[in-house]
Amino acid sequence: MNLENTNKYKILAASIIFDAVGYASFIIPGIGEIIDVVWAPASAYLMTKLYKGTAGKVGAAVSFIEEAMPGLDVIPTFTLMWLYTYVFKTKTEETIIEVN
Repeated sequence: MNLENTNKYKILAASIIFDAVGYASFIIPGIGEIIDVVWAPASAYLMTKLYKGTAGKVGAAVSFIEEAMPGLDVIPTFTLMWLYTYVFKTKTEETIIEVN
């Protein structure tokens, strides 16, 4: 799965779809727990593929915990991560200091 050059709006669409899959445990009563057991590690893996670096790893851990814990499935983890990555995160500028 190569998502390095993917348009940020395609990543947003994928994030919304992945969040909707996470809501399936509320939509389908009775088998929601089974879905959560399968979806928790899958969501963590997908989070690391969509969002690189430390933020992706932290997002994966949060996504796994959120999907594994009963009642927390309502948190749109993938969409929040997209907002953090493309809206709220500021670009850091490198400062070069010359030493004589």
